[in-house]
Amino acid sequence: MADSDLEYAALVMYRSTGLGIYGAVMRWAGMPLERIAVIMNSSQVGAAQGDAARLALAVRLTFQDGLFGPYKVVGRASLVAWSLQYSVMGFVFMICDSTLSRAMGVQRVVYGEELMMPPGVRKEPVGEVAASSTAPPASAAALGAIKIVFAPLLSGSIESVVANRAEVQRYYGIDKFAHVERQLGWNALKRMCGPAFVANASRNFIMSSTSFVLTPTTYKNYYPQEKKTKQSLFWYGLGLNIFVGNTIAITQQALWGRALDYGAVGGGRPIVYSQVVREGLKAEGAAAFYTPAKWFTRVLMNAPVQGTLPWFYNDVLPRFEGPVLRAVAKLRQPMHTASSTVA
Repeated sequence: MADSDLEYAALVMYRSTGLGIYGAVMRWAGMPLERIAVIMNSSQVGAAQGDAARLALAVRLTFQDGLFGPYKVVGRASLVAWSLQYSVMGFVFMICDSTLSRAMGVQRVVYGEELMMPPGVRKEPVGEVAASSTAPPASAAALGAIKIVFAPLLSGSIESVVANRAEVQRYYGIDKFAHVERQLGWNALKRMCGPAFVANASRNFIMSSTSFVLTPTTYKNYYPQEKKTKQSLFWYGLGLNIFVGNTIAITQQALWGRALDYGAVGGGRPIVYSQVVREGLKAEGAAAFYTPAKWFTRVLMNAPVQGTLPWFYNDVLPRFEGPVLRAVAKLRQPMHTASSTVA
């Protein structure tokens, strides 16, 4: 393995591990907010009239078992999945971005201190070989567009493979989820993905795109150069998460919650999305999938971790990459010495 490949592998592992720890801590701390959001974006509050009444009902249902009731649905699967969810999301995105950039001859997504540089100014990526393209500008732009869609799509889908089953467990509760699984009698692959996987993957694709592509790309290219600071990156990423990512993703969050309600009928049945959408529109109209209150609760749940992820990924993690690279160099030195001796 070349030195550059080893360095990049170490950085990917370091970054993905850091994302996993950060995500797990933030998600556990915000569990009551998550519980309010998933109930608010389901049919459980459909009987209440008006957003304020539905929000109040969602809060009551969240804390019906006491102040620490929301944490009672957190099993070991959730604790592991929270960590894996963010580490795998980051790992897959970094690998896809780097691999596809090399294969297509296009630039990878900007990272770290590059965001503070003027538009068009890039740096040699640490541990990577810079992509070079001989394709015409129009073809290069098309390939770049394909890459920045495919990378977060694959990242979000694999994130859902890791996390959706645990999210469903938190939504249903541990006992009810076990009963639904027994009733469905799914094979190992379907059990691994869990109910309402498609809606979950769609939501994660939107949020992965917002965190890893949209935020750094637009910040670097369109944010006023003289105002670029670590603080402005924090607030810019949070703002895009709140007003762009979550505004779109809330429709998929609502679809996920209503699909799970549909799938729990009769103790467990396959989810038919077209039927879920029709029933939702018939019962509540467009409000079944988007209202200001649904968006607000989704923001409460998601923004503290996902909205600050671009800042953590591009500002906090790079600060400690130097020690990681120095540790890799120390580990690599005996190998070089042994190789030279043999030669």
